[in-house]
Amino acid sequence: MRSLAGLLVVALISVLAYRLYFSKMQSSETGTPVQTISVVGVKNDLLAIAQAERAYQAEHGSYGSLEELKSAGAMSMLKDGRDGYSYEVETSASGFQVTAKCSTITNPGCSNWAVDQTMQVQPAP
Repeated sequence: MRSLAGLLVVALISVLAYRLYFSKMQSSETGTPVQTISVVGVKNDLLAIAQAERAYQAEHGSYGSLEELKSAGAMSMLKDGRDGYSYEVETSASGFQVTAKCSTITNPGCSNWAVDQTMQVQPAP
């Protein structure tokens, strides 16, 4: 009887540890698994656009808009957005910022993201 009680206690602890572990794995900033996949895709797109900006700047001596990046062949991405996000590029003589903005009306709980010449994707206001 004692071994059965011990086995139940171990099973209960295992289930609680399992639930705790997997509840922490799901990020509070992305929500559902589908939203997580979308956010990962958006972050990858932002990094691709930032890399294209670097290449464009090396070739032309300045940063370019999305249309300039596409027409120069620095970027192969054809869309200006993904899953409710739209991309915007702001350039200056000293740098750039690419922002992925989402509409909370069509995509509740989403967050805006941005990347600049440091290549660090961060939440944007």
